[in-house]
Amino acid sequence: MGFTKKNDKFMGTAKVGPKGQIVIPNDVRKMFSIEPGDTVIILADKSRGIAIERYSTFSNIADAIFDGRAKDLYPEQSEDASDDFAKAIKDINPDSEV
Repeated sequence: MGFTKKNDKFMGTAKVGPKGQIVIPNDVRKMFSIEPGDTVIILADKSRGIAIERYSTFSNIADAIFDGRAKDLYPEQSEDASDDFAKAIKDINPDSEV
């Protein structure tokens, strides 16, 4: 696994194992306080790529949307789109494995 770390940025590679698993490099886990047992959300957009974030981050965003702060967070999105996003986050079972 090759990587480059500079300031608060990281670029690296990871091989996909036979079960489709990748290892998040230790420097990245430390940078984002990802601990063993944490649940991460995988976001994928065919044209924009893949992103990985802690479930707790998106759960907090969903809570803020449900608290009526959707327009503060995502002013370009409709209230319905923000509610749909928040509901989708809360529908994820962080204890399930794919």
